[in-house]
Amino acid sequence: MSGTETGTGFARRDRLVLAVCLAAGFTTLLDQSVLNIAVPSLRDALSADAAQVQWIVAGYSLAFGLALVPGGRLGDLHGRKPYFLFGMALFVAAGILSSCAGNAWVVVVSRLLQGFGAGMVNAQVIGTIQDVFSGPARARALGLYAVTAGAAAALGPPLGGALIAAAGPGLGWRLAVLLNAPFGLAALVLAARHLPRRRPVEGRAGLDLPGIALFAALTVLIMLPFIRSTGYAVYGAGAFLAAGALVLQQYRRARAGRQPLVHPALRRSAPYALGTMVAMAQFGASLAAGMVLALFLQGALGLSAMASAAVMLPQALGMGATSVFAWRTVRRFGEHRVVTAGLALSAAALLASGVSTLYVPAAVLPALLAAFQFCAGAATGLTVAPTQAQVLRHAPAEAAGVAGGILQMAQRMAAAVCISAVSGIYLHGAGSGAAGLRHAYWYAALACAAIVGAGLVVSVLNRRVSRAPAPVPEAPAPASAAPGKELAL
Repeated sequence: MSGTETGTGFARRDRLVLAVCLAAGFTTLLDQSVLNIAVPSLRDALSADAAQVQWIVAGYSLAFGLALVPGGRLGDLHGRKPYFLFGMALFVAAGILSSCAGNAWVVVVSRLLQGFGAGMVNAQVIGTIQDVFSGPARARALGLYAVTAGAAAALGPPLGGALIAAAGPGLGWRLAVLLNAPFGLAALVLAARHLPRRRPVEGRAGLDLPGIALFAALTVLIMLPFIRSTGYAVYGAGAFLAAGALVLQQYRRARAGRQPLVHPALRRSAPYALGTMVAMAQFGASLAAGMVLALFLQGALGLSAMASAAVMLPQALGMGATSVFAWRTVRRFGEHRVVTAGLALSAAALLASGVSTLYVPAAVLPALLAAFQFCAGAATGLTVAPTQAQVLRHAPAEAAGVAGGILQMAQRMAAAVCISAVSGIYLHGAGSGAAGLRHAYWYAALACAAIVGAGLVVSVLNRRVSRAPAPVPEAPAPASAAPGKELAL
């Protein structure tokens, strides 16, 4: 490993590798934050129905999560550069296809392809950082990646809003969806020149493709009732069977001496499992709440894309404000207390946001929602990075290499389910006129608050079952990952 630093920072070769990783992270994370603002215009232009909108917004996270573990293992086995280039090329090509679509189902397919490409890329990004950097240099590189993620989350809505405002809704959403293309092409050029070609590999770890397929089937079966609003019993029975088949398949694969999708040691670690559930709740609720808020602001309040972006921007500002002192707070009060307090603040902000839409006049509502967005962002800054550090610290040593990938895959699957469920509550429950949309948003916000509340209960339980906490490490940088944008991908 390298990761040596000069008096002015990283060594030149390492700076170039890090630039590739940051460009890739910025590109894939910017794409999702832009889409939230563009979806209302996209829906109107393509006459997309509720199910198509749900697949457009949830399919990306679904495919992203499914690509992470196999992408990381393929990179371990054969070198990260070819899979990085393949993933980024697929991501850019699918984005171009999406921007040219004349039918909503074309956008659905392209978003699935984009999500798969983004997952493949991000699996190589963190793997590359771990390969190239070590010690303090690795911590600093991860900190810079977190800053980049935050910048992408903050810049996405205003950039998308500006494009839609300048070009009009019909062309503007296409330009917003295409926004990732120049960044992706730049990342491809940088990667082709500067990514390490291959890293030595010790041993082989097979891909658990049957496990991944069963996990995907389970996730989709949980999503489908919310997308179709029918067949709850049938899909519920299917999900139950898929879950049972997954547990049995994982057990048999481990007994046969082959590496399962979820390392057996991770299943035996209660703090890891409970912490992962907390991260899933926070992640899924955050993305779902942002998606529904964008729909509500433009659909119910009639705000422009740019004005909606202004209402949503304080979330990124709140996150940045609390991330500056989050690790100092953790060192003083402990990770469990800080995470629990962050979840409580998040649930309160969601509830207050939902209640305000029922009773506050439209003229004042955007400013009030912006204030609640700031509170939600502040909660994220207190929650995301400490939760991840807490979870990964409790990962057994023999499973440390796969713990981060499983954590993020679980978060992405949670996001796919939460987005489809909460957007379904909003889209299918919306009545006629602004009053109906206000009630639909209240139910969606209540659902998000319930998800976060479940995470809060699990966090309290996790504090009781966890071992005495180890010393808290120094923060890699005064920044937390953006809402739903993991520090360790």
